[in-house]
Amino acid sequence: MIIDKDGNITIVTQEKASVTELVKKLDVVYNRYKNDNIIVSLTSLQSIALQDVIEFLQISNTHRKSKHSFVIVSDKVNLDEMPDEIVVVPTLQEAYDIIEMEEMERDLGF
Repeated sequence: MIIDKDGNITIVTQEKASVTELVKKLDVVYNRYKNDNIIVSLTSLQSIALQDVIEFLQISNTHRKSKHSFVIVSDKVNLDEMPDEIVVVPTLQEAYDIIEMEEMERDLGF
């Protein structure tokens, strides 16, 4: 797990371990990044199942309730299968765009 910071955005990149292990590690270090928008990049993994994405659902819901963005980046999932409660995009640039839009919505009170 590699963690980078870009302003108020924390980017978590997973390289080798399973998604389940990543979610457990993210839970452990979550308090350090709970006030940032979070991008989880899974682009280096070979294949990702719907169940892998659902593993992030609890932490995503918690983070979004606290008025911060939580976005998963993967180009190896069927975006039509993803649940509406979690944001999954195919590129890092789209993740930044989603965060920017969500911040504008929060500023406007939506």
